[in-house]
Amino acid sequence: MITQNDNVNKLAVKKIIEYDGSEKQITFLDTRFYKRKDKYYPSVTYVLSFIPKSKIFIDWIREKGDESETIVKAAAEKGKQTHGAIERLLEGEEILWINDQGNANYSLEVWQMILKFKEFWEIHKPKLIASEVHTFSDKYEFAGTVDLVLEMNSELWLVDIKTSNYIHPVYHFQTAAYTQAWNECYDTPIVRRGVLWLKSQTRKADKSGKNVQGKGWKLIESPRGFEKDFESFQLFHQVYKHEVDYEEPYFNIFPTSAKLNIYT
Repeated sequence: MITQNDNVNKLAVKKIIEYDGSEKQITFLDTRFYKRKDKYYPSVTYVLSFIPKSKIFIDWIREKGDESETIVKAAAEKGKQTHGAIERLLEGEEILWINDQGNANYSLEVWQMILKFKEFWEIHKPKLIASEVHTFSDKYEFAGTVDLVLEMNSELWLVDIKTSNYIHPVYHFQTAAYTQAWNECYDTPIVRRGVLWLKSQTRKADKSGKNVQGKGWKLIESPRGFEKDFESFQLFHQVYKHEVDYEEPYFNIFPTSAKLNIYT
């Protein structure tokens, strides 16, 4: 999404396919796809949306009715705000909870998750290699945006930030797909991958040092390993290809100026 003062030539503005200064218009790609050379690859998250919903989730939808959509949208917005604030922190900005007018920039829940990330960063002092970086798998034809690639204890980690109420196995399929894509794009391979869960029930750091965690946050690695998780992703990728092989991405084209002819 473009906001005021965004530079459309910066990588931070995602999903722009073309900015034509002469024609004064911007073309946006369907958010489910990434453009790779002359092809369009589905996003990892779009592929994984083809995983059948569990009975628990379906029962919850039935119980909440129309309210369920509002709850899901609110949760997504909290995640978006948390990710946005973390991006700004990684760019060296100071994030304020209360603005000059005395109003909160974030809800207490979002602010707590921002502080949990800050605590993780200050305790473990990782080296930032990349953030919000687009990756592609030409071998398997999918793409995605990696939250973080970090160096910790001389190991290269791929980290996906999650603000959900629980950790679903699909998150590990997601990080496996991102790992495959990163390793195709870059010479330095990912050694470890994990989900940084900012709503964990952990109460304190692990004194044994086996787990990277603190109060309310934890870096969780998959118990199954890369090969099994990526195999699972590939299964759903095949389902995606079977179901939407005919589907083409759509585009939105917007002018960059507007003016009315005033009739009198």
